[in-house]
Amino acid sequence: MLDLLRDLDFFHLDELLTDEERMARDTAKRFVDREIIPQIERHFANETFPTHLVPQMAELGMFGANLKGYGCAGMNNVAYGLIMQELEAGDSGLRSFASVQSALSMYAIYANGSEEQKQRYLPEMAKGKLIGCFGLTEPDHGSDPGGMETRARRDGDGWILNGTKRWITNGSIADVAIVWAKVDEGITGFLVEKGAPGFSTRDIHGKFSMRASITSELILEDVRIPRTAHLEKARGLKGPLGCLTQARYGIAWGAIGAARSCFHCALDYTKSRKQFSRPLAGYQLVQAKLVRMLTEITKAQMVCLRLAHLKDQGKMRPEHVSFAKRNNVNEALKIARDARDMLGANGIVNEYPVIRHMLNLETVNTYEGTFDVHTLILGRDITGENAFE
Repeated sequence: MLDLLRDLDFFHLDELLTDEERMARDTAKRFVDREIIPQIERHFANETFPTHLVPQMAELGMFGANLKGYGCAGMNNVAYGLIMQELEAGDSGLRSFASVQSALSMYAIYANGSEEQKQRYLPEMAKGKLIGCFGLTEPDHGSDPGGMETRARRDGDGWILNGTKRWITNGSIADVAIVWAKVDEGITGFLVEKGAPGFSTRDIHGKFSMRASITSELILEDVRIPRTAHLEKARGLKGPLGCLTQARYGIAWGAIGAARSCFHCALDYTKSRKQFSRPLAGYQLVQAKLVRMLTEITKAQMVCLRLAHLKDQGKMRPEHVSFAKRNNVNEALKIARDARDMLGANGIVNEYPVIRHMLNLETVNTYEGTFDVHTLILGRDITGENAFE
């Protein structure tokens, strides 16, 4: 039983995985244990991202892992989800980098780009030689992307873009930005390369969350791009929302990793820390919290495994992803808060990973659709009534 708890596989779900899926998970876990854990607190404290790890992540097939062709690993969605889980067990910033590179930037090109665009960008992005970012959110438009103010207008055989995007992961280190803008026909996407005249970025500092992640503003001032930089298949909100569905899928898996890290830390701490007559783990209230953590992590694992199978079978709906993202991240945040409480004063120092995960999960619970937004998505699915307007 202790081995099952250490691996946090209370219902023997490992038996449902293929050898390839286990290999993907274990490879990612070894990478996190060896390369991320020893240095992540320093990066979190200094507000830096470990860019030197990008080539190693690419070599392990982590970018566009579940995409077919173009130099991508072509894994199934269980393996991809398990990789996201292990990355976030290290830090949400690492998983967020991989999610933005893969599920947002690469997928946007994969699903909406021309064959020429795919051949130009995807192989180099899979190798980590080109970094992408996803420019959707704006200073005044987060949960309502349809209200975006960024505009694109035709200019001869090209386009002119004007607008500002905010809270963009990888923004200042990206070689290519997927920028969503309004045109006369609605919303569409564009590929804006680093160094384009009029295109600049500004990093957002002073964050108390996701500190080991680069977050930026994208500023577009009369940026002229060629016709070939238009993602012509992306029409309407379906384009960016389709990418968000892919990213939310990875987030649902990633939250399990963060929750698992907090559970292990709380379990180890309460078993070794004595107060009054026994270890903290010997008290009923502490055991009740540990049991709730184990229960919610196990439920989240079951949800994600079934979600992955539906995705591989082509049966997954966006509402399924909303269910998983809403539940798993919210429960992971509760687990992190409980773990922080169980560690007492030690819960706020970086000797333990709990406070870092807790702060990161505050952001993860907000981005890619807040808890409340996913509640309304599910409410609409259940009732047929749209409560957004």
